Amino acid sequence: MKALVLAGGKGTRLRPLTHTSAKQLVPVANKPVLYYGLEAIRDAGITDVGIVVGDTGHEIRRAVGDGSKFGIDVTYIPQEAPLGLAHCVLIAEEFLAGEPFVMYLGDNFLVGGITDLVDAFRGAGHDAQILLTRVAEPQFYGVAELGPGGEILGLEEKPERPRSDLAIVGVYIFSPAIHEAVRAITPSARGELEITDAVKWLIDDGARVHSHLVSGYWKDTGRLQDMLECNRIVLEQIEPDVKGTVDGLSEITGRVVVERGAVVEGSILRGPIVIGADTKIISSYVGPFTSIGSGCRMEKTEIEYSIVLDDSSVHGVSRIARSLIGRNVEVSSAESMPNTHEFMVGDHSKIRVCS
Repeated sequence: MKALVLAGGKGTRLRPLTHTSAKQLVPVANKPVLYYGLEAIRDAGITDVGIVVGDTGHEIRRAVGDGSKFGIDVTYIPQEAPLGLAHCVLIAEEFLAGEPFVMYLGDNFLVGGITDLVDAFRGAGHDAQILLTRVAEPQFYGVAELGPGGEILGLEEKPERPRSDLAIVGVYIFSPAIHEAVRAITPSARGELEITDAVKWLIDDGARVHSHLVSGYWKDTGRLQDMLECNRIVLEQIEPDVKGTVDGLSEITGRVVVERGAVVEGSILRGPIVIGADTKIISSYVGPFTSIGSGCRMEKTEIEYSIVLDDSSVHGVSRIARSLIGRNVEVSSAESMPNTHEFMVGDHSKIRVCS
């Protein structure tokens, strides 16, 4: 069995961060989301992995390399434009070489891995297996409608009026039968070859399509609130590990990771949190469910339930919460009168000010 990982797309819901960074490389607990998927694929015993890349392909290649650090062998498959998930299968046919495969969306996060799902598929003789989970806002996802016996009655891609709350999780398993399906369908109103249309084609053609309801935690990390929630879930599972320097005036409570080279002075750290290598926390409060990247500086600041990427600094600001701060960002208090807010903000940004 092979794996096809989709790491293209524009990540419009995470702009402005994704103007300069691949959405699959935004970190959860200081590790890119994409890495969790690659590790899950490896743990399922799959080592031959194709990664579909788009405009941010150079960044994905730099982060993943040849795959050896994950114990896999990676082949990169360029996609000229984001033309749909089924289009990814179409352009990967030569790489897949007639083998069954897992298709894994690189910005998806699935707790518990996929080993059991892969093992079940290998022995069941299905042509396709789709994973489903109940969500509060199904209009943002592919949605499945099931019959009383669990059979798939219909599939829709991001419908305005969903017929159920069962979202299609971004992990699929296919037999080679899917290749005929993706060649048979036509672009949707969005101009994309939809994988939901390909699966419907299989069902109409009499193929064996199985649905599996995921009971564990899953998120599509395409939105800020989803990133923060994934960060919380992962941080809840960390073990305390202080390799950096923490002075006697600082207070540490709960599950706290301080990576090598980090310095904490006169501060309060309340876990679960992760402090990246070579970061400095000075006279600050870092509260639960926060991950701070490498080379950052937090001084006279309060922050919680947030993600801060590498080489950013926050000085004299309280209180920050539910925030995602990108790389090389400077956030500081204004020094002059009158008491005003000063911003230099890029396109598609979001700012909420407590006044």
